[in-house]
Amino acid sequence: MVLSIAPNSDETVVADNSGRNGSAWCEADLESAVETVIQDLLAGEYRKPIRVVAFNTAECWSQDVSEDIAREIQRRCNLHLSDVPSYLQELVDRYSPQDLQQFSLRLV
Repeated sequence: MVLSIAPNSDETVVADNSGRNGSAWCEADLESAVETVIQDLLAGEYRKPIRVVAFNTAECWSQDVSEDIAREIQRRCNLHLSDVPSYLQELVDRYSPQDLQQFSLRLV
């Protein structure tokens, strides 16, 4: 993970709340960015993620992809019949549609 003031030409970054040290924008390579970011998030690489943004400075665009990332995290947790990790819950609650939220089923 590399920290810089501005992302390189094609990158996805995660805004991470580092507690008393403030927030940091952590970069990930665009080629594998979505999968890398999701795996890093699920592995606990980020303390308290706030937002995920994709940048392409060569084409002069950026896009908040937090909803896509949150939706995929919720989907994977649902598939594994597991809860969203507590450190990701706020991100998922903020950006994932309510209809994707996991429901607890009572076993009889």
